[in-house]
Amino acid sequence: MFTGIIEGLGQIVKIEKEGENVHFSVKSDITDELKIDQSLAHNGVCLTVVGIDNDIYVVTAIKETLDKSSIGDLIVGSKVNLERAMLANGRFDGHVVQGHVDQTAVCKSVLEQDGSWMFTFEYDSKNGNVTVEKGSITVNGVSLTVVNSLDNQFSVCIIPYTKEHTTFNTLIAGDNINLEFDIVGKYVARLMGMA
Repeated sequence: MFTGIIEGLGQIVKIEKEGENVHFSVKSDITDELKIDQSLAHNGVCLTVVGIDNDIYVVTAIKETLDKSSIGDLIVGSKVNLERAMLANGRFDGHVVQGHVDQTAVCKSVLEQDGSWMFTFEYDSKNGNVTVEKGSITVNGVSLTVVNSLDNQFSVCIIPYTKEHTTFNTLIAGDNINLEFDIVGKYVARLMGMA
């Protein structure tokens, strides 16, 4: 389980295809704290560490992950948001995040607001996913609060610290991002027959 509080950024340094799988080599400041078989969220996608070599580690994405997320859009040089699984005795600063991407969305606009930024995203609502005004949403692994909730669109507002320390600092209109909708909202929608 994760909380959507990003620990740092990683940089893709190598991409290798093996059948339908893709191996990503990632350089990170937290590599020396990782171990083989550890779960690590990359832009909100939970992947397992399968190799470590100095400050570079390797994770593998299977076809299902590549089809359902924007992980397949990564290229050498891309930055990714990183979060290790939550410790049982850790502080719960974000919200319950599983690391299971529900679907992708497209950034429609970025609006600077005199010290903060509003990012608006559009997603395909046919999957039954919904946002709720002032509810939680995970965008590329970052726990955020929904504003301007519509049927297939919502916005989030980013403070300078978040913009500086996550991939929001390079996100522009037209980019694909990963969404994980609030787990409580998904269960409520299912119980009410919405999904």
